[in-house]
Amino acid sequence: MPSRDRTPAAPSRTELEAARSRVVGDVLGPSLRVLFCGINPGLYSAATGHHFARPGNRFWPALHRSGFTPRLLTPAEQGLLPSYGLGITNVVPRATAQAAELSAEELRAGGERLVRLVAEIRPQVLAVAGVTAYRHAFGAPKAVIGPQESRVGETAVWVLPNPSGLNAHWTLDRIAAEMRRLRESLS
Repeated sequence: MPSRDRTPAAPSRTELEAARSRVVGDVLGPSLRVLFCGINPGLYSAATGHHFARPGNRFWPALHRSGFTPRLLTPAEQGLLPSYGLGITNVVPRATAQAAELSAEELRAGGERLVRLVAEIRPQVLAVAGVTAYRHAFGAPKAVIGPQESRVGETAVWVLPNPSGLNAHWTLDRIAAEMRRLRESLS
């Protein structure tokens, strides 16, 4: 008899290693209010094909608690985001075990790619989840969490805390509060 457990099995160590350098496709749609942007996919995300998929990542719970979604979505439901006016991309598309494996050149090139993507799809806000990645990608060494003075064309820019479980000094409640601040700023 098949299992009724709807939780997919975690990728094996072999599957995780095989996911190194894979790309997780962007989740885009027309008329996006917010394009969320991670640093780059981790191996777990690349193995599953879903953004922010590693258990312990606080993106999905914070997104819901902030009021962006009416219920808690799973990473496998990322395709629903455009129906809420939301999308996801990454600064650097290739998967690594840690963001520290990315070079400064990759981050700068990722910033240039984001400028082109934002010019094409024109979201109301580009929300980068990770202040250090934002600083490198956009040459903004003094950037802090929150709205940025600079824009990408007509698009406002907001820096959010990295939702990774490794970013322990930002609790789920604080990440959700910052996302809520962003949501409430939208016109």
